[in-house]
Amino acid sequence: MSSTGYNSQNGGSGPPYSNGPVQGSLMYSPALASQGYNSVLPGSYPPQIPAKATQHPGHGQQNSSVPQTVPQLDGLQTVHRLSGPQNFPQLSNYPVSGQTFNRPPMGHTQVASSQHTGARPRMPSPPQNTAGEPAPADSNASQGNVHLQSNWQYFSKPQPFANHIYSSAGSISGQPSLQSNANQPTTRQYVTPFGGPPLQNSFMSQGPPPISQPGWPSLGDPATSSPSKTGSTAPPPPLQSAPPKHDANSAPPGSDSSLHNSYDTIEGGGYMVSMVHPAQPPPSQNPQITRNVGSTDPTLPLGYQNVFPTSGPGLPPAPQQYPSQPQQITQPSINNLASSVGGLSLHHSQQLDGLRALNLLQERNILPPTPLKAPTPCLLEDIQKLNCNPELFRCTLTNIPQTQVLLNKAKLPLGLLLHPFKDLSQLPVVTSSTIVRCRSCRTYINPFVSFLDQRRWKCNLCYRVNDVPEEFMYNPVTRAYGEPHKRPEVQNATIEFMAPSEYMLRPPQPPVYLFMLDVSHNALETSYLNTVCQTLLENLDWLPGNTRTKIGFITFDSTIHFYSLQEGLSQPQMLVVSDIDDVFIPMPENLLVNLNECKELVQDLLKNLPQMFTKSSETQSALGPALQAAFKLTSPTGGRITVFQTQLPSLGAGALKPREEPNQKSSAKEIHNLTPSTDFYKKLALDCSGQQISVDLFLLSGRYSDLASLGCISRYSAGSVYYYRSYHTQHNPVQVEKLQKELKRYLTRKIGFEAVMRIRCTRGLSIHTFHGNFFVRSTDLLSLPNVNPDAGYAVQMSVEENLTDTPVVSFQSALLYTSSKGERRIRVHTMCLPVVSAVSDVYAGADAQAITGLLANMAVDRSITSSLSDARDALVNAVIDSLSAYRSSVLTVQQPGLLAPHSLRLLPMFVLALLKQKAFQTGTNASLDERIFAMCQIKNQPLLYLLLMIHSNLYRVDNLTDEGALDFNDRTIPQPTILQLSVEKLNRDGAYLMDAGSILIIWVGRNCGQNFFTQVLGVANYETMPVEMNRLPELDTAESARAIAFISWLREQRPFFPTLHIIRDENPLKTAFTQNMIEDRTESALSYYEFLLHLQQQVNK
Repeated sequence: MSSTGYNSQNGGSGPPYSNGPVQGSLMYSPALASQGYNSVLPGSYPPQIPAKATQHPGHGQQNSSVPQTVPQLDGLQTVHRLSGPQNFPQLSNYPVSGQTFNRPPMGHTQVASSQHTGARPRMPSPPQNTAGEPAPADSNASQGNVHLQSNWQYFSKPQPFANHIYSSAGSISGQPSLQSNANQPTTRQYVTPFGGPPLQNSFMSQGPPPISQPGWPSLGDPATSSPSKTGSTAPPPPLQSAPPKHDANSAPPGSDSSLHNSYDTIEGGGYMVSMVHPAQPPPSQNPQITRNVGSTDPTLPLGYQNVFPTSGPGLPPAPQQYPSQPQQITQPSINNLASSVGGLSLHHSQQLDGLRALNLLQERNILPPTPLKAPTPCLLEDIQKLNCNPELFRCTLTNIPQTQVLLNKAKLPLGLLLHPFKDLSQLPVVTSSTIVRCRSCRTYINPFVSFLDQRRWKCNLCYRVNDVPEEFMYNPVTRAYGEPHKRPEVQNATIEFMAPSEYMLRPPQPPVYLFMLDVSHNALETSYLNTVCQTLLENLDWLPGNTRTKIGFITFDSTIHFYSLQEGLSQPQMLVVSDIDDVFIPMPENLLVNLNECKELVQDLLKNLPQMFTKSSETQSALGPALQAAFKLTSPTGGRITVFQTQLPSLGAGALKPREEPNQKSSAKEIHNLTPSTDFYKKLALDCSGQQISVDLFLLSGRYSDLASLGCISRYSAGSVYYYRSYHTQHNPVQVEKLQKELKRYLTRKIGFEAVMRIRCTRGLSIHTFHGNFFVRSTDLLSLPNVNPDAGYAVQMSVEENLTDTPVVSFQSALLYTSSKGERRIRVHTMCLPVVSAVSDVYAGADAQAITGLLANMAVDRSITSSLSDARDALVNAVIDSLSAYRSSVLTVQQPGLLAPHSLRLLPMFVLALLKQKAFQTGTNASLDERIFAMCQIKNQPLLYLLLMIHSNLYRVDNLTDEGALDFNDRTIPQPTILQLSVEKLNRDGAYLMDAGSILIIWVGRNCGQNFFTQVLGVANYETMPVEMNRLPELDTAESARAIAFISWLREQRPFFPTLHIIRDENPLKTAFTQNMIEDRTESALSYYEFLLHLQQQVNK
């Protein structure tokens, strides 16, 4: 999912939606009070923001039908069948519009036209196989006036229509306005509890950060004194002649461009004016978690636990005794960085290496034997060591072009890839009430600002000079006064703030978890309920939360079943609603209950649930009405809805019909039905987003379930999609283990509620397109009802104004969220990159991995808005354009062959791997749901996991040794060499592991050494080896220990659980193993060498 502006909401076409998310207000009702959520406390949500949305009816409509009595089911005390409206108290209502926040109006301007016209030649197919030949260049001629375009218009400068960096002087009525950009000093400074154990996937170094501030220049005053408009811009349409298509990530067309938004004002509006701190939430009663996933908040190094001191022995005197005049701060080389950075671009060894020309046709083994590392920006060492880790924040170009013309000349996409909520074991957490931000653009103070003296600092994004607050003058690490440049906020590119009350619209919401379970006959045949209920039972105590955690359950087939878990009942009560056309909530006060108070009833329900429907013969699925009921139940508080679905929804709202074409030829060049067949799930997701509800979908089905339509409920509510094809407890035990492991991770990982994220950048740059699962609340503010540590995002950028007077630029993401403990927190990441004026320097700093990740996201959008073949052509043309521009703009002597800079040497290989990936491959080797799921993964996975999904790693594992091994958590992890993905690297006397991200396949050669069979596999020889094994036996041998340690380490490095398959030649999975050999030719795709020849032909034209 991507968003290309603030002027659309619909997706492909059609009338604008009238139900875009609005800020949900809370009205007091007995139902809410009974749930322990007092909506009338001071600090609660203001009335809803005005929007062009229809008023929804109350959640508890009055009905007249008489309840029907049904036989009692095992494990339940009583059963009520409700076929019509009942007299129950209303769950919530929508109030009228009320208080708003001021925001500058945003207008629309015309989009710049593309600089390239005409069609690129399509990639040819292997000459031996005409059946799989892609369409010729004019294959789209029959599609009306749709013309192919050579590329995405990432090299065209979009025109602005909104202000990205802005200042708002508005304040909340009734609140005192501040005269400075900081809050009043308090006695709170840095308080950090000791949290969970270090994580395997953490990049943060142990111990406190450095306490010396490197030299940093005054970047110079900009030409104008006021910030310019560098806001979100509307990108060009995906195809030149096609009209712009609406997308549901932004506001509906025709809506008020100055739509007020409370969250917008809080995170990025005017000055923070509220000084009242809310009552602190009760302390957590959950047991200490001892697992290595991010279910606890990261902890601050010990040195940061000092509190704000008072006068006394050994401490600095009271503030009034400090000198009142500003004092100069000593910063080495503070005035020489601009010239230094300019010189580095031509003389830095890495930059020269990145620019070195390679003839790809002569580079046989181009893949390095060790894992690829992100390129290092060409900055002074003291500055670079403070930069954000590339696993969190990464740019496609580590050298930012000075002008849009230069970016156009390079023909490379400019964008960012983020993993903002990644699990971290060490993270500075600032608990001071003073959060220092720029008074103009609201940037958080960071390591790349300039201190003019002790009392003033210059923003590195808009260049405004700000005052240093008095409290910020004290350094809690050194206990010294007058060293603001040594504060943790200025020494860490990644930091988290405990947000004061002005960052809250209401008291932090309680953690609310609602589980929806399909109990139709198809679901019962898979026996998935046993796995899900047992995993829930084992992890109830580890659900993120505190004493306010609430939980509820809904089951559904052709009817909807609610479960009353009221404290005091001897066993749960089932309430059945059979009227799916007019869904209502019976007994709302007892359906979401406090987990601590009702744990025994919850456990009782989970133990009995798998047996309760064993005699059911219902084959229908009313998923849509069940989702409507879940929305009504959770909308007063927000929370997370977890849906388990096993078939195509067939009843009520949101019912779907099969669209897959089973008889489609395997040589088909075009894949249809990639778009949703209904907008029901999209509209419902927008409603959920407005009420701070996220929906996660677990699809367990061997038949077509129209994931293209169902996935919208997660995509637009910031949820996730999990897909288990052909799930069955007996017939597919590997999938059972996968569901168990991934569900455990899902239930216990860290979670953030009612989150928003904004990305800021230096004046002159602008963001125009977002990719990921979210809703765009305003031009640059992403709404994330839930945020999890396994989600990634991408953005596309352009150079809106020339950066001629700027030696470096900065990017900052700010994620405001509510933790599961009820704390409002802000996680900030800041990255700094140099600016260059030569196209050769742009190529020298290109990041091929990041470019591949961004192109993959763009290709998914192109597949949906245009066609799969058009997306494939655009991927190929992206490589052709960049190599052609390099050849014409950088190379002074034209040489034969396919020349590429060293920095882009792997880009053709990665793009070829993308073309062979399930999301973009031609033919029908992958089912339609599998293809859509692959697209969902591309849009939602962080770059680290996405790259592994695109380009697998191949290792030889029958000769593992401790040479070069990694010492990891007191374990020795072998590090075998990464091999090229070609069958020529395989030998029948070896065993090879293919790591494809979500699956691990070990292929054992017929002539593999006897030692591997006996010491690792525990069998006598090849003949006695099973056709397939799914786990390695734990043998008391060094070889077994090394193999198990290596595979365990691979699994621990990712949030999903890759299944293991140990196969022989006769196994059907041998085909999947060889299909991942992307350098080899297949029936419908070129080999790597043939692909290079095709690129050479196009580049040298």
